[in-house]
Amino acid sequence: MNTVRLYIRSMRILMKSQMQYPLSFLLQTLAQLIMEGGEMLAVVLLVDRFDHLNQWSAGDLYFFFGLMSVTFYITECFGRGITGNFPSMVRTGQLDTLLIRPRGILTQVLCSAVDPRRITCIAVGTVSLILGSGLSHVEWTAANILLLAESIFCGFWLILGLFLIEAILCIHSVKSVEIANALTYGGRSACQYPADAFPRSLRMLFTVIAPFALVMHIPASRILGKPIFGWPAWIAWISPLAGIILFSVMFLLFSRAIRFYRSTGN
Repeated sequence: MNTVRLYIRSMRILMKSQMQYPLSFLLQTLAQLIMEGGEMLAVVLLVDRFDHLNQWSAGDLYFFFGLMSVTFYITECFGRGITGNFPSMVRTGQLDTLLIRPRGILTQVLCSAVDPRRITCIAVGTVSLILGSGLSHVEWTAANILLLAESIFCGFWLILGLFLIEAILCIHSVKSVEIANALTYGGRSACQYPADAFPRSLRMLFTVIAPFALVMHIPASRILGKPIFGWPAWIAWISPLAGIILFSVMFLLFSRAIRFYRSTGN
C-alpha cells in the first residue's frame, strides 16, 4: 500500500509540473489530438472505400481501433518512465541513485514520468469505441462490460511488458534499441485491425510473441458476436491473461538484467 501511495503522490507532483506551462501543455495536447485523429481518419477512409474487411464491418473496425487506442495510450500515459526516462537513466548514470533507494527499480522508474497529453488520444479511442459499438449494435450486458474491462486491464500489463523489452536491451546496449519499437509502436499500428486480416506470419507474431490478438482481438470479437480463429467463445475470458503472463516474464528478465548494469562510479 505504501508503494501505491508513493505512486499516486508522484503522479500528482508530475501533473502539477506539467501544468506550470499551460499554453505549452495545451498546444502539445492539441498536437496529440491531431496525430491520433489522423490515424482514425485512416480507418474512416478505409471504411469509406471498402464495405468490410473479411468478416468485419465498419463498426467492427472502429471498435478494434478504439480498444487499441484506449489501452495503448493509458499505458503510455502512466508508463512513460520506461520508454521516456529509462534509456537516459542508463546512459547518464542516473540509475545509480535509484539503486541505493529503498524502493524497487521499476516502481521508481514508473514514478519518474507521466504524460497527460495522451488524454486526447484516449478520448479519440473512446469516441471510436462508442461509434463502433453503436454501428455494430453491441449489447452492453454485464458480461460484455466485464470482458471489455478485462481486456483493457490485461492489455495495460501486456504493453507495459513490451515496454520492458526496450528497458532490458538498454541495460546491455546503453541506449534505446529501435528494434523493440517493432513490437510496441509497430504492434499498436498493426493491431488496430483484427489479426485474421494479416498473413500467417504476422498472426503468429501478434498471437505468440506479442499477444495483442489474445489480449484484445479475441475478447473484442466475442463482444461483437463474431468469434475469431474459429475458437470457442469461452476462450475470450482466458486469453487476456496472456498480457499478465508476458509482463511477469519480462519483469523477471528485467530484474535479472539489472544485475548486469555497470555503474558510472559517480
